Amino acid sequence: MNIQNRLGFVGIIIEDREQSAGVVNEILSEHADLILARTGIPKIKGNTSVITLVVNSNTDEIGKLTGRLGAINGVKVKSGLAKK
Repeated sequence: MNIQNRLGFVGIIIEDREQSAGVVNEILSEHADLILARTGIPKIKGNTSVITLVVNSNTDEIGKLTGRLGAINGVKVKSGLAKK
């Protein structure tokens, strides 16, 4: 089965930067081949940070990435993919 890559985004909110940022960065490094661009704002409000990714991959790989990130305590993740 041929799974097609799609362009998309992943939005990450880290509610406790000191506790969770290291784990988030480790996971992002492990999935670096999916990431086309990354922007981040550390401590946008209090100890909360925001990271936005532009990704190009298939739904399975994006699901693995967002699932791992979403399992981290204090991390919220949303994603969207182009239809084609």
